[in-house]
Amino acid sequence: MRLLLAEDEKSLSHALVTILEKSHYSVDAVYDGQEALEYLESEAYDGLILDIMMPKVDGITVLKTIRKQGNKIPVLILSAKSEIEDKVDGLDAGANDYLAKPFDARELLARIRVITRVNTESNDSLIRFGHVTLNRKTYVLKGEKAEFKLANKEFQMMELLMANPHQVLSTDRIFEKIWGYESDTEINIVWVYIAYLRKKLVKMHADIEIKAHRNVGYSVELKENDS
Repeated sequence: MRLLLAEDEKSLSHALVTILEKSHYSVDAVYDGQEALEYLESEAYDGLILDIMMPKVDGITVLKTIRKQGNKIPVLILSAKSEIEDKVDGLDAGANDYLAKPFDARELLARIRVITRVNTESNDSLIRFGHVTLNRKTYVLKGEKAEFKLANKEFQMMELLMANPHQVLSTDRIFEKIWGYESDTEINIVWVYIAYLRKKLVKMHADIEIKAHRNVGYSVELKENDS
C-alpha cells in the first residue's frame, strides 16, 4: 500500500517514513503543500498523511483543492493544533480523520489502517468512466456493445486505472499494486495485461482507451473523437 506523507518538519518526516516502511507501507515524503499537490496529480496513492502548517500551500488548502477536483483519497491530518475547532475545520474540509501531535506510533498506524480499510471496502460496487462500467462484485466490464467478465489480474488492473482516470500510473506502480515486488513475475507482464484489456475495449466499442506514455506508464482516457 502506497502513502504520501506531507510534513514540513524533516526530522519528524524521516521518523514517520521509517515507522511506515517497517510496517510494510511504501511512502513518498514531501515537505510543502505545493509539492503535495504536484505528487497527487501525477501519482496514485492509497492514503495521504497531511500536516496543516506547511509552507507554500497549507494543509487545509491542499485538502480542499483535491476534494474539489474529485479526489477521494483517504486523508489523515496530523497537526499540533488540538483544539476542537481545528479538528472540526479539518474534518469539514474533507479529512477522514485527525490526529493531534504528539502522538503514539501505534495510534498513527491504527488510524491509517482504519481510513484505508474504509476506502477499500467502499459500498460503491460500480466504477464508471465514459460509457464503460466495471462491477467490483462481479468483475464484469461493460460497454454499450458488449461485456466481459475479467480474470482476477485483469480486473485489478482495470480497477486501478478506472479509479484514477486521466492519471498516469507508472509501470512500477501497477506492478507493485497487483503483483508485489516480491513476486517472481517479470515486470513486462504489465504490458501483456494492458494488451488483453485494450482488445476487450475495442471489441466493446468503448469510448475510453488505455494510453501508453513512453517511459512513464499508462492512463485511461476518453477517446478524443468521442469526447
